[in-house]
Amino acid sequence: MPLRLAVLISGRGTNLAAIQHAIEEGRCDAQIVSVISDRPTTQGLAFAAERGIRTAVVKLKDHPTREAWDEALTQRVAEAEPQLVVTAGFMKIVGKQFLAKFSPRIINTHPALLPLFPGTDGPGLAIAAGVRVSGCTVHVVDGGVDSGPRLAQAAVPVIAGDTRDSLHERILRAEHQLLPQVIHAIARRTITLEPTVRIDVSSDERAQLFSPQFDEPKP
Repeated sequence: MPLRLAVLISGRGTNLAAIQHAIEEGRCDAQIVSVISDRPTTQGLAFAAERGIRTAVVKLKDHPTREAWDEALTQRVAEAEPQLVVTAGFMKIVGKQFLAKFSPRIINTHPALLPLFPGTDGPGLAIAAGVRVSGCTVHVVDGGVDSGPRLAQAAVPVIAGDTRDSLHERILRAEHQLLPQVIHAIARRTITLEPTVRIDVSSDERAQLFSPQFDEPKP
């Protein structure tokens, strides 16, 4: 049976689309059963609705406290009975109730090579630091900021003249390849998340998951 996914988004939903396209092309043994956003007008919600995927909006401002919002988010995600929760461009930090319900079955994609540049502006921090290589990381979500166990990474070069936005767009293309690959590995149980994180892959698969994957810019 395909791995049941709940996907949390806040914006365009490009990683959501990448997961769905990989599923449709047979590259990811999963099914998106729910898409939840903290914003009501995201493009990702429209993408999901067009494909008949259940959607929901859980806005922070609709709840008296952050804890109440976290409880509502936890309940809404739990309704879909997911086997894995994917935060894909979700611009909120989930709380204690959410973690208690779903941890460690929560993964996130981050636009930097963690542990470098955690937080909300990985590409901007990479530009400011003057590094020559940045990239993306898929990691387990824990109670910290981008601090959970790292499952896979892909590297992207920083080129002369890069801005935060131009680098971020190229990193996104790497995320679109890496995230469905990690989900597929979890579905196949070559990556297991509980009781502890374990990666049991061949040398070739390990190279795909952990070796730098440079996305060379086109002239």
